[in-house]
Amino acid sequence: MSKQQPISPLKNFFAGGFGGVCLVFAGHPLDTIKVRLQTQPKPKPGERLIYAGTIDCFKKTLAKEGVKGLYKGMAAPIIGVTPMFAVCFFGFGLGKKLQQRTPDDILTYPQLFAAGMLSGVFTTGIMAPGERIKCLLQIQAATGEVKYAGPMDCVKQLYRESGIRGIYRGTALTLMRDVPASGMYFTSYEWLKNLLTPPGKSHNELSVPSVLFAGGMAGIFNWAVAIPADVLKSRFQTAPEGKYPNGFRDVLRELVREEGVGSLYKGFNAVMLRAFPANAACFLGFEFAMKFLNWLAPDL
Repeated sequence: MSKQQPISPLKNFFAGGFGGVCLVFAGHPLDTIKVRLQTQPKPKPGERLIYAGTIDCFKKTLAKEGVKGLYKGMAAPIIGVTPMFAVCFFGFGLGKKLQQRTPDDILTYPQLFAAGMLSGVFTTGIMAPGERIKCLLQIQAATGEVKYAGPMDCVKQLYRESGIRGIYRGTALTLMRDVPASGMYFTSYEWLKNLLTPPGKSHNELSVPSVLFAGGMAGIFNWAVAIPADVLKSRFQTAPEGKYPNGFRDVLRELVREEGVGSLYKGFNAVMLRAFPANAACFLGFEFAMKFLNWLAPDL
């Protein structure tokens, strides 16, 4: 077996950024659908929901807004996701490196989980404001009132209304979602890679379908953990100022009271449909960029 490449957080940073771009292109249409389903208003008595489900929302969006409608608000995630995934993979690389006594140490799954959780802490700083802006822009297209001209205008207005706190609203919920989910994300990816690597071969020789499968499944494991907190976060970040004075506890209470526990898994189909291709694309992009960087600068 070839000696394992020393962990380089810096290479992880660049390769993670490239993986992030791949992820947005593959997954944004379903993200738009997810947010529209999660935030659609409760129908008045006798009226029907705007969207009956994932496929219906997809059809209506296409009919009304064309393919462009599915890629609405994509500039914000590309600008936000590239550094975010760069920081995420950097955090994972750093978390792994900090736990190694020698560069040849193979980490255990709990250690990988801890490294993944560290990456979740790293990304929340970028993620929380980006998510808040993305959700606000995505729902205004669905509700029809245009309050924000675009991402920068949204930041300016939020800052004017309630300062930096307005931009970072929902940070605790983003942490609750991303820290355990990131641990799950990276651990399941490494576990599946180990599982799919034939005996005597190294990870670097994994075939493209194997990387796609491991990456896609990692996305599904990640979201299985993240969805309840994500639903609460979408609600909280798009609610009018002052609607939930006690933060997420109020959101949770209202949701469970009005729509039952199942509502915590709202948008599940859209999330899972998106999680596989988007994260498969992300890890494939990451592995491809890593190979390129290791070839370009083997000693970095």
